[in-house]
Amino acid sequence: MIISTGTASGKSLAYLTPAIASCLDGGTVLYLTPTKALAADQLRGLRELRIAQVRAACFDGDTPFEERTWVRQHANYVLTNPDMLHRGILPRHAQWSSFLRRLRMVVVDECHGYRGVFGSHVAQILRRLRRACARYSSHPTFLLASATASEPGAFAMRLTGLEMDEVTVDASPKGSTTIALWEPPLTELRGEGGAPVRRTATAEAADLLADLVLADVRTLAFIRSRRGAETVALSARAKLADVAFSISPPFPTPPAATTHTPPTPLPTPTNVPTPARTSGTPNLTPEGPQDPHKLQDLRSSRDPQDPQSLQERRSPQNPQDLRNPQDLQNPQDSQGAQNQQDSQGAQNPQSQRDLRNDPQSVQAQQGQQDIIAPQSPLSWAIPDAPHLPSSLDSGLADLPNKIAAYRAGYLAEDRRLLEKALRAGTIMGLATTNALELGVDVSGLDAVLIAGWPGTRASLWQQAGRAGRDGQDALAVLIARDDPLDTYLVHHPQALFGQPVEAIVLDPGNPYVLGPHLCAAAAEIPLTEDDLPIFGPTTPDVLADLVAQNLLRRRPGGWFWTRRERATDLADIRGGGGAPIQVVESSTGRLLGSVDEPSAHTTVHTGAIYLHQGETFLVELLDLEAGVALVSSANPDYTTFARDITDISILSTERSTALGSGTLHFGEVEVTRQVVSYLKRRLQSGEMLGDEPLELPPRTLRTRAVWWTLPASAVAPLAEAGIDLGGAAHAAEHASIGLLPLFATCDRWDIGGVSTELHADTGLLTVFVYDGHEGGAGFAERGYARATDWLTATREAILSCECERGCPSCIQSPKCGNGNEPLHKRGAVRLLDTLLSPQ
Repeated sequence: MIISTGTASGKSLAYLTPAIASCLDGGTVLYLTPTKALAADQLRGLRELRIAQVRAACFDGDTPFEERTWVRQHANYVLTNPDMLHRGILPRHAQWSSFLRRLRMVVVDECHGYRGVFGSHVAQILRRLRRACARYSSHPTFLLASATASEPGAFAMRLTGLEMDEVTVDASPKGSTTIALWEPPLTELRGEGGAPVRRTATAEAADLLADLVLADVRTLAFIRSRRGAETVALSARAKLADVAFSISPPFPTPPAATTHTPPTPLPTPTNVPTPARTSGTPNLTPEGPQDPHKLQDLRSSRDPQDPQSLQERRSPQNPQDLRNPQDLQNPQDSQGAQNQQDSQGAQNPQSQRDLRNDPQSVQAQQGQQDIIAPQSPLSWAIPDAPHLPSSLDSGLADLPNKIAAYRAGYLAEDRRLLEKALRAGTIMGLATTNALELGVDVSGLDAVLIAGWPGTRASLWQQAGRAGRDGQDALAVLIARDDPLDTYLVHHPQALFGQPVEAIVLDPGNPYVLGPHLCAAAAEIPLTEDDLPIFGPTTPDVLADLVAQNLLRRRPGGWFWTRRERATDLADIRGGGGAPIQVVESSTGRLLGSVDEPSAHTTVHTGAIYLHQGETFLVELLDLEAGVALVSSANPDYTTFARDITDISILSTERSTALGSGTLHFGEVEVTRQVVSYLKRRLQSGEMLGDEPLELPPRTLRTRAVWWTLPASAVAPLAEAGIDLGGAAHAAEHASIGLLPLFATCDRWDIGGVSTELHADTGLLTVFVYDGHEGGAGFAERGYARATDWLTATREAILSCECERGCPSCIQSPKCGNGNEPLHKRGAVRLLDTLLSPQ
């Protein structure tokens, strides 16, 4: 059965009741979650019930080895994740025989997180679990839960291979949630090709997080990368340190300072909805109205021209709040090439001058005893929000400590302390990755900030649902990044509201996924003919390939794993394959972390900026053969973005259909990618500083793609009109990659594209969009199925952008290996018009 109802609707109670009943009857329960944070939260809730017969325990990478034996032998309610089930439980199923023999129920919580390649791996892990249970004559009930699953019954059947009933009626009480779509303003800076640069979502998120915490609004800020979460927390803490210092002047007021200079009019925030603003001077302190001449607009930090802005008056941070991670393999959040994209605008407090050491700033503070904080620009969305928290009267120095970061890589006890502090209100603001997206009980939150489109409507509503979990009203703010999809959504809210969540895409039959799990299953228990239906209809063909590769051996009794290596190592369920690259500090030999091999080309190449726990490192050398990236501590004022060039060839065409004046295709392709250079961009503004060449080997990928072609007769009128066909196709390719996540459950970094005015295999103008995973992940296939809607939205996104010749919000791509040249914005619209026009 799958329960698919809204956030905070009681799903936990729905599965806890039969699960605990199973334990009381002498059975066992296995609870699966995508993240360790959710498992720890569920364990806390179970222990609070104080039911002696329920012996609950977590079994994951944080579990000490001395406790694991006790869990295997005595626990009857085990909470774990797919990674530990894959590597720790199923390969040692004999040690778990007592537990598996009595297994009555498998709870798969937040199952919508199992999508794409990761979801395909989990689907095969669940099939291996069913097979191991059958070995011990148990046939457990699978109970799945999700707040945001489209077609839940069909999805759950693909995930487990079992027939499913679904529960979708939600009658739980809920408060109202105000949703704000927030587009950062354009700056005076110019990027590639003179394109305007918009203020970054992470910089906006840091400002808003500090504002909300200052207003006593308990807030969770979702940032798309680990680096971004760290830097947003640092920037927000720096702002609060500056605010606290401004409110508490370091020197007493001289007796002669009894007059005041008339104030400068308060600047109007350009990104706050005008009708919703309050008017007049707010009564900000308990003592009553303040002298208007003493007002100081702390929001002037948004004005880059203000020399006394908060951005230029940062205070040093307390390094004791940043911890060194030990659990480098904690699979709690997404990480990838967006690490470079999402952190470029977060500000570096170490590069700012200390207000206390600035004579001009100290002088400006004299004679101002009653400086007060302004009303938050978000108070229009929060009824009765206090303008100045009472806590400011005491413990001003502790104000920055009310904000922290949360992500994978922290010690387990540190993560638990952060979760507890957020629930207790000791921490008022937390910048996190999607590690806290899933149903962790952090009740009492008032607001959620979402820096950049999270990839799917499902994730958007999951993250927004973290606020208001006690039934109270809440605020959720989606802050748009400089990205075609984000721009499209803030200008087309109808694409978000009143729309169903996306269908969850996964392909358990992908041979690159199925093959490693068949090897793992054979190593656990030799495969027989009776086992083949469990793994799907493509199993016989994949088994034949595995035998030909000498990975399995066929005998009369079935298929056997004959190698000395661990078969589970063949399946990297969260990575992209290949041994991980170790990130090592060259001066001390300290291991900082690891990066999967495909991502290493873009994240830890020589010259890359690598951020770890608030510390910035410069990559001195990437040695792919040794599997090591050597880094050294640094404090640059820029960040880096890798660029690659791509060639693509068509291996087979599986489907084709007419599309307007052209033809749409879906099939198998071979993609060759090579990182050739990296951009340097200024950290705070995104300003281009240079393009440095790199020499890295090419990587080949066999995957699936969707592509469309236009005949010469259709594009000839465009060429005659002076349109650069190559630039138009290139621009359409970039924008379509940015919009595909709206129709398929993917991120733009999960897909790639190639465009050409004349492709060697088609002989026509061709635009490809392909899955960035070996064997494909179902994203391109989804694009093929929704091609008309997808390409229509792409055209509208380009057309609605306010720039003249193209910018990152419409047709420029941060990972373009050609330096975003050539691009032709008007030509892309004409090209898509030609493609979509009926014959």
